[in-house]
Amino acid sequence: MNEEHLRLFGKGIQKLIDRRDLSEDETYSMFREVLAGEQPDLQQGAFLAALVAKRETAGEITGAWRAIQELDTVDVVGPLPSLRCENSGTGMDSLKTFNVSSAAAVIAAACGVTMTRHGARALTSCCGTVDILEAVGVDVSGTVEGVAKSIREAGIGLFNGMSPLVHPAALGRILSQIRFGSTLNIAASLANPARPTHAVRGVYSEALLGIVAEVMPTIGYERGMVVYGRDRRLAGGMDELSVTGPTVIHEFSSAGAPFVYVLNPEDIGLVCAPFEAVATTGDIRTERRRFLRVLTGQEGGACEDFACLNAAAILQVTGRVASLREGLSVSRECLVTGAALNKLREWVEIQGGTSHAGSGILDQALADAS
Repeated sequence: MNEEHLRLFGKGIQKLIDRRDLSEDETYSMFREVLAGEQPDLQQGAFLAALVAKRETAGEITGAWRAIQELDTVDVVGPLPSLRCENSGTGMDSLKTFNVSSAAAVIAAACGVTMTRHGARALTSCCGTVDILEAVGVDVSGTVEGVAKSIREAGIGLFNGMSPLVHPAALGRILSQIRFGSTLNIAASLANPARPTHAVRGVYSEALLGIVAEVMPTIGYERGMVVYGRDRRLAGGMDELSVTGPTVIHEFSSAGAPFVYVLNPEDIGLVCAPFEAVATTGDIRTERRRFLRVLTGQEGGACEDFACLNAAAILQVTGRVASLREGLSVSRECLVTGAALNKLREWVEIQGGTSHAGSGILDQALADAS
């Protein structure tokens, strides 16, 4: 690497430090160098920190996404259902809850929505998407085509966002080394091998809502919600729709400008719960038990409300229901009838690894949860 190469990259960093925006193409070029490891670690870290400190523009996030999608994402080959939904958060939120997005995804899939999930292991909490789904029998080490098979046959699949089989160049390396919210939390989570058409996406900062809602239609999303949930007593927020306080929602479609509103739990007939009722416990076995009790309708209370609310958002975004209130009712019915558990079983049977290992893990987990 020559001095001129270092200086040019450094000029981009200095531009950010001076609080000047990069163009989409400038950001794309710099992220290409980061992903290819063409800059020293100090320059890479400084770039990521300076970009988030300035606050990313929609163009900068799009440029980062382009680089990740082109250089470091293995795309699905072959047809998938025309409507494909994802629900995920950026992580790095300050209020850590039980893994509600995974429960909501299973419920939505049981209601007929094709779910193309893209998640990671926990870096700042004890139980990320990959952790909880691995604990109930989903194989999180498989290939992109293996996940695509599950999407086609079970209507749900999970791409491990930190796996070299999904992102072979650099994402795992970079994300494993940083513990602050960066543009990668947004752009990398959008780099889904199945290219979803619909989404419910949580963000770790309210300031990102409008920006992410602006980016998503430009990279192929037809309709979605970008959400930031709050608690009525505690500072900070969560990258989910909240049952412990208001949620700010930017609902967008490719046809027009986002519709922005605030949702309170009481607006759709829910009781506002204390945060402690949905907070993570810090123990994977306890989290697995609660996850399964929610999906089998045994948990009740705030956790069930939380999961059904987030599933209802998926159902509304994908046109399965006309309102969140209707989505809540449909989601609860899925738990009562056993459809959610049946969908989880079907998923584990298909994306559960060799020799039906996942089914055995799920059976044992269900026994522990009963």
